[in-house]
This record gives sequence, structure tokens and C-alpha cells, in this order.
Amino acid sequence: MARPLTPFLLPAADQSALETFTRTGRRPVRAVRRAQAMLALATGIGQQAAGKAVGLSRQTVSELRRRHEAGDWQAALAEAPRSGTPPRFDGPQRAALMALACTPAPTGHSRWTLRLLDKISHETVSQVLKKTNCSPTASSTGAWGQ
Repeated sequence: MARPLTPFLLPAADQSALETFTRTGRRPVRAVRRAQAMLALATGIGQQAAGKAVGLSRQTVSELRRRHEAGDWQAALAEAPRSGTPPRFDGPQRAALMALACTPAPTGHSRWTLRLLDKISHETVSQVLKKTNCSPTASSTGAWGQ
């Protein structure tokens, strides 16, 4: 037998704000789906049904409900900062890498390669150089000529 549904009480002001939030402005899709899930919960359907209606899992809807009860609707929709590694290259390091890439290739090599440019990771170097205007085939003096 399923557990009885505990009603999700959403004040009229919060409901109006959530409806406005979902219908106006440019917002992240994740935030809009969460707001829609909260509105669906307020109609009296369960967490599973509310999640299915907007494409979220029951656990996500449950977490939304818990955060709303602990704070307000804005706190429920907010995303926590995501973990991740800090950038490997800061501004001066990027500039030094670009300066190196624009010099003639080292002796014994016809052009710079990503693996020659840095010992960290050729993929990291690729990502750093990708954000610039350099082209690997622009000149014969280096891999990233101007």
C-alpha cells in the first residue's frame, strides 16, 4: 500500500511568482522545470507524477520540496555551486603559451605540435589555444602562426 500524500502547500504569492518565472524572461531550462514541478506539486499530485509531468526524477522533486519547506521558492530553484578543478592556466600562463606557440619551431621539428608546447597535457594546451584566433595551418614557421 502506498504512503498517503502529504499536501504541498504553496502560498498564493509564491504560486503567482512561480507562474511568472516560468512564462517570462530567459531562464535556464533546469530552473524552469523545477518551478513547473513545484507548481505541479501544488495541484495535489504526488512527487512521482509531478516529476513525470516535467521530466524530473522523484528524488529531484523531493529535494525541491524539502528546500522549499526549509526556505522559499527562490532557494528551492537555486543551484549549489558545482565542484570542479580550478583552471590550469591563468592569464599570464595563457599569454606565455601563446607567445611560445608563435615562435619558430624547435630544432629538429618542422612545426610546433601540441605535445611540444607543454608537458602538462596536449589536450589542455589544445583547449587553451582553441580560445584564441590561432590556426594550426596558418604559417609554416609555427603551428599557430598569426
